[in-house]
Amino acid sequence: MAVKKFRVIKPEIRVLGVDDGVFTSRSKGLVPVVGVVFRGGYWLDGVMRTNVKIDGLDATKKISSMIINSSHYKQLRVIMLNGITFAGFNVVDIKKLNAKTKLPVIAVTREKPNFKEIREALKNLPKSDERWKTIKNAGKVYEVFTRNEKEKVYMQICGILEEDAKKILQLTSTRSNIPEALRVAHLIASGITTI
Repeated sequence: MAVKKFRVIKPEIRVLGVDDGVFTSRSKGLVPVVGVVFRGGYWLDGVMRTNVKIDGLDATKKISSMIINSSHYKQLRVIMLNGITFAGFNVVDIKKLNAKTKLPVIAVTREKPNFKEIREALKNLPKSDERWKTIKNAGKVYEVFTRNEKEKVYMQICGILEEDAKKILQLTSTRSNIPEALRVAHLIASGITTI
């Protein structure tokens, strides 16, 4: 696995923030997943969309396809995910996503994952061992202070150095403690969802 080392991280680095829409738990169907392209933490450059199955196993494939087939693909430098689970427990394999897109991946959460609770919840789903393996495969959880010493998030990374990932999160978190691309992806995905 190649690790991207940034010599310089430009203020207008093009990042993609990816988040899912609202859904009813324990239901069936598709949930929209929105990707938002930002230049740093300031300018919205584009939007892309796909759908994934609730508690399915297609998130990695669908998200990587959405990215690779986008007109913005060649300009992107980093993928940011709102966590590694979409539409319930449709788990993204960040190592496969990195390999398929050839882009570094940073999975960001506001709260530190509680792996004991996650493991228990997975027992109610088919292929729970496979899902659990993918979650554990995402690697170490790092704490990152984004805007000041009080505002922190947690990240898991693939294809990028820890120090570069932290710098990118700090650079792109301009209006809240999460990167602007993720904040806007969440707003759009929530806004287009119908329950």
